[in-house]
Amino acid sequence: MQEVNLELKKNALKKYKNGYPLIEKEAILNLNALTKEGLVVNLVDNSGNFIAKGYYGRQNKGYGWVLSVKKNIKFDKEFFKSKLKNAVTFREEFFKSGDTNAFRLFNGEGDGVGGLTIDYYNGYLVVTWYSIGIYSFKDVIIDAIKESLKFDGIYQKRRFENKGQYVEGESDYLLGTKAPEPLIIKENGVNFAVYLDDGAMVGVFLDQKDVRKTLRDKYARDKTVLNTFSYTGAFSVYCALGGAKSTTSVDLAKRSLPKTTEQFEVNEVDIKNHNIVVQDVFDYFKYAIKKELKFDIVIADPPSFARSKKHTFSVAKDYKNLLKDLIKLTNKGGIIVASTNHAGLSIDKFKVQIDKAFSESGLKYKVVEEFRLPKDFKYHKKLPFSNYLKVFFLKVL
Repeated sequence: MQEVNLELKKNALKKYKNGYPLIEKEAILNLNALTKEGLVVNLVDNSGNFIAKGYYGRQNKGYGWVLSVKKNIKFDKEFFKSKLKNAVTFREEFFKSGDTNAFRLFNGEGDGVGGLTIDYYNGYLVVTWYSIGIYSFKDVIIDAIKESLKFDGIYQKRRFENKGQYVEGESDYLLGTKAPEPLIIKENGVNFAVYLDDGAMVGVFLDQKDVRKTLRDKYARDKTVLNTFSYTGAFSVYCALGGAKSTTSVDLAKRSLPKTTEQFEVNEVDIKNHNIVVQDVFDYFKYAIKKELKFDIVIADPPSFARSKKHTFSVAKDYKNLLKDLIKLTNKGGIIVASTNHAGLSIDKFKVQIDKAFSESGLKYKVVEEFRLPKDFKYHKKLPFSNYLKVFFLKVL
């Protein structure tokens, strides 16, 4: 495979010598050497001394990833097999678990290969490629998977086409046996119906498993719950199984009604105390405030960016105002679950938004639980934003 040398700027040398994994445009002097994605790159100083080795692949603001500090290493099947073996060892408890059979098996740069994730769903693998660069290693990575992991079938998601957006319409099935539709998975003893060949998102976000379990086990009993941006109602199902008096799930997507209904059904939950509303969340807020509706638990895990006919929402700018609406709908002594997975919003800036929302509402709060990514979502210690999940349980005083 073709290799090129990338000369690092003087002010970037220390960072990469200390193990920084993301190859950034601003750090490179000879960007013109990057002629096509998938090139193997050697990061060097101005005397040509070797520092690290990686590949060129455009992902968000990055220009590739460092994969090794060994000069003579080859990114071949054996290289990827060793990374997979370490990833499996790290997640041994998940493979042995009796009540969870869906988890992140390989988490990009956290497991040593930025741009690649592998999720495990009850015997099936979903491989996600985040750049043309990593996708150029597809054959060798799939061969490594075949020799390292036990699985029934493999699906793939390509997140690099069409300006980083997932392309609908093509089958994601790759090899092995096809998964049933739906495939029933288990997380903390809760069932979820997932569809591995139905677009970018399969039906449940695996990074919230600890948050959902805590809601079910410690907070839900006899409570009324509002779940906003509810997607397929995973939080609502957990709360129902934890003994919630009622849940209300609100999402703009029309498919949220059949999808949420299905999640209740696969857990044999009677849906009569569980309300599913297909509506713009912000329109629902106006309705609920006007009707003076109040809830004991209010959950908000919005997408980083959302656009409807009437509203444009950005977590970085608008979470404060979202929280102010949530506060109006929460009983005194109630819990707001404030969550974001936006990597571009630091935990400190998120806390500032929370502080402002409460001070502008004339109320105080107490943080009673705090969550970051669960263990299977291993992140890179030198890359703070790779620990992207931030969740606070806020008690309204």
